[in-house]
Amino acid sequence: MSDRKRSTALALASALAGSAVLLTAPTAHAAVVDVAYDCKTPIGDKSAVSPIDIKAVKQGDGYKLTMSFQKGVSSSPIELGKGAMSPSAVIVVGGAEKVSVPVSGPSNPEAIPPDTPIRITDLSGTYTPGKSGKATFTAGVLTIKAMGTTTTCTPGNNPGPSLELDVTAAGGGGGTGAQAGGEPAADTLPQTGPADSALALGTLGATVMLTGAAGVLWLTRRGRRARS
Repeated sequence: MSDRKRSTALALASALAGSAVLLTAPTAHAAVVDVAYDCKTPIGDKSAVSPIDIKAVKQGDGYKLTMSFQKGVSSSPIELGKGAMSPSAVIVVGGAEKVSVPVSGPSNPEAIPPDTPIRITDLSGTYTPGKSGKATFTAGVLTIKAMGTTTTCTPGNNPGPSLELDVTAAGGGGGTGAQAGGEPAADTLPQTGPADSALALGTLGATVMLTGAAGVLWLTRRGRRARS
């Protein structure tokens, strides 16, 4: 094999290896966390465990948060008709700043039979960072209002965060998540979700291929100088 072909093969192999590493790098850390709720209901204390998932999508100066329950919590001794139950909750933000974000969702789309775990619809709200940096998002108190009664469910197992990501405050806000002028740092990818991940990975892949092409040219020129 000539020096030129050998140099080209090495550069392409290096670019592919770098691309594989970048493709495995997460844009944020998300986990489905089991939350053990202790509920104060009109008919006494109840408890239930539900896996909680929290997602964030950048919208303007803030982030739309969506809290999803994968199992039902609490129950009712009587049937709850369609639209009879209204859920809301709090997402506790930690890290760069400590705040609570209220989230709410639609009423139950179908009737809930008696003594059946109440499935909570997705709850959403907007978080506008006051500071830039790493933020954590953890499930907080859940409130269920139905037929003139209120049930309050408090996490009793000190759950860990369901989401961690770098956030950018409007105007910079200090911290490590922004450059001067409030623009996100080049390595900050605050949005989560398949579309955002694909876009981020596509950008990283393009960077790798550009680096690989530069490596080909440099190695090829070096090979030519060695032969001259």
